[in-house]
Amino acid sequence: MNSFDASQFTFASLGASAYTFCMNIATPHLGQARKAHSACPHDCPSTCALEVEIDAEGRMGRVHGAKGNNYTDGVICAKVARYAERLYHPDRLLKPLKRGGAKGAASWMDIGWDDALDEIAEAFTKAEAAHGSEAVWPYFYAGTMGLVQRDSIDRLRHAKGYSGFFGTICVNPAWTGFAMGTGALRGVDPREMAKSDCIVIWGTNAVATQVNVMTHAMKARKQNGAKIVVIDVYETPTMKQADMKLRLRPGTDAALACAAMHIAFRDGYADRAYLEKYTDDPAGLEVHLKSRTPEWAAEITGLGVDEIETFARLVGQTQKTYFRLGYGFTRSRTGTLSMHAALCLPTVLGVWQHEGGGAFHSNADIFGMDTGLIKGASYRDDGVRVLDQSQVGRVLTGDAEALRHGPPVTAMLIQNTNPVNIAPEQRLVKKGFQREDLFVAVHEQFMTETAELADIVLPATMFVEHDDIYRGGGQSHILLGPKIIEPPESVRTNLFVIEELAKRLGVADKAGFGMSERELIASVLRPGELEQLDREHWIDRQVPFEEAHYLNGFAHADGKFRFSPDWTGFRAGTRPPESVGVLGPARDLPAFPDFVPLVEAADEEHPFRLATSPARNFLNSTFAETKTSREKEGRPEVMISAHDAQKLGVDTGDIVQIGNQRGELRLHARVTDEARTGVLIAEGLWPNKAHLDGEGINVLTGADCVAPYGGAALHDNRVWLKKA
Repeated sequence: MNSFDASQFTFASLGASAYTFCMNIATPHLGQARKAHSACPHDCPSTCALEVEIDAEGRMGRVHGAKGNNYTDGVICAKVARYAERLYHPDRLLKPLKRGGAKGAASWMDIGWDDALDEIAEAFTKAEAAHGSEAVWPYFYAGTMGLVQRDSIDRLRHAKGYSGFFGTICVNPAWTGFAMGTGALRGVDPREMAKSDCIVIWGTNAVATQVNVMTHAMKARKQNGAKIVVIDVYETPTMKQADMKLRLRPGTDAALACAAMHIAFRDGYADRAYLEKYTDDPAGLEVHLKSRTPEWAAEITGLGVDEIETFARLVGQTQKTYFRLGYGFTRSRTGTLSMHAALCLPTVLGVWQHEGGGAFHSNADIFGMDTGLIKGASYRDDGVRVLDQSQVGRVLTGDAEALRHGPPVTAMLIQNTNPVNIAPEQRLVKKGFQREDLFVAVHEQFMTETAELADIVLPATMFVEHDDIYRGGGQSHILLGPKIIEPPESVRTNLFVIEELAKRLGVADKAGFGMSERELIASVLRPGELEQLDREHWIDRQVPFEEAHYLNGFAHADGKFRFSPDWTGFRAGTRPPESVGVLGPARDLPAFPDFVPLVEAADEEHPFRLATSPARNFLNSTFAETKTSREKEGRPEVMISAHDAQKLGVDTGDIVQIGNQRGELRLHARVTDEARTGVLIAEGLWPNKAHLDGEGINVLTGADCVAPYGGAALHDNRVWLKKA
């Protein structure tokens, strides 16, 4: 191995001939410009169907939404449209590297693929010999949503008995809250929005994070004169396009929903015949809501009584009201409650009965895809401990409860995620990754801040360079993402890494190993469907109207919607195994939809609430490396209301210090009327090093569990702020 300084490594440093070789690799269509079909691989509910321009030299050009797909409808976000900027980025990782100095010192040596994989396998074997197989923790998430390249790491995990992985950073409160009501994760076809007369976009900045929601909402406005209502904690780009804007305090959505239901019963908007047929206890709910008046909700939410009354009247008088419920408002300690309460409102109104009416959050349950072979489910041992993704900082710093009172984690393989940047309690996370006794291998496309603390870094393919299959949680299509460009010669797929480690670790004879991407793709599909995808590029799994609208009954055993759910008995949504049990303050969850003060409330020492909302040009930590996205976002800033700024003597551009019990950091202020008084917004996710002191916004976020089945409350933080 030769000494290598990663700070000097770029595509350009390879030399002109090598650069040309890597970028202009031959493809089956070399010499002929074409368009190829694919699917967006990123962690976004839209899962857009794509048409990718490939030039005569085999290089990726502009990316377009597929017009033939009636959900994508030709529209994609700008960051994916310019994906070639990522694919051909001069800082893309191109060869395996081994740490040559202290962790984080950016001193790297070249290492061959075989030697790198040998070292990883040897480190895993040593960890297992010293502390048992649970000392190894394969760690991954949603950097790609492809079922093969994302989930094959679980096959290695189960084959070896390595520590389990409970993914909690994203969906848990939302999925749990929705399924507690309906019994299933499915809802009204999002394409029905075009037939709606009112669309409520609740807790999602769709312009930035789910652009196709706006495509169909705008169709409804143009064709039907539909009203668009947006509910959020600040004036997002989506809210700027709304007819009605409800800007409430973070974590108080359940209070708004309860007050709107109170008005529905009070003013005759509640569909009593529907409630009697389809719900569990409408009489009990009505009694419970008697005291949940608009005045009560106004005090909690910060909304005006008139705003609440006007909202309730609009949705109460509009049968074709479509409630599009997002993820953002559930990333709070009240997230599960907020989702369930918001879902109860369309049920009280009975709008499920009408085309263009009802509610939708995710279609996760409709696809019927068995990923057991990909994940190695047949040899999973439920006795192996399961560790919480969001508590990686606690796990790696020896917290006994986070470790489930088991052995330390001393070896990790990380794919598709960047926990040093995206995980809460960032100081603990960095401290854990800096342990000299912790071996870490990172398989990545760029030298992320997690990769910088690794022992071995492996270069990974991008979505156009491998075969995979995707399912659209925010819509209803299964989409094929075929390999349409050859990767650089020294870059490898996630599947390759898993397969090669399986050989070295003695489990390659188990079911699922030794199969190609296409064989694994075929294993999750019905007979003949892979060939159908080759021809048609996607398959629509939308369930029939009656099932989507629950007109044959909801998915609980008695067919009833649950206003009063069994919070700890019904294992809804994504959840930990039985061995982990209930998480968070589940004893405080109410019998009926309600606001319960579980949020990290502001106090005298911490007078502000902070939400860490997504920026339009980033997607989690992805795209933060591309020049265009960084230029469009500018720099890390905290949004503060003009009222609060005046009290503190802060102007736009001033450097402010912001902190809480977890830490503090400095960044620039942006004074704006988009933020409400008492609420701060830090859009991201910026790399830690982009901040003034090299520490990112997740210094301030907590990793305590959202009740009852976990989740990260990333938008629920109390902080102080002062001019630096």
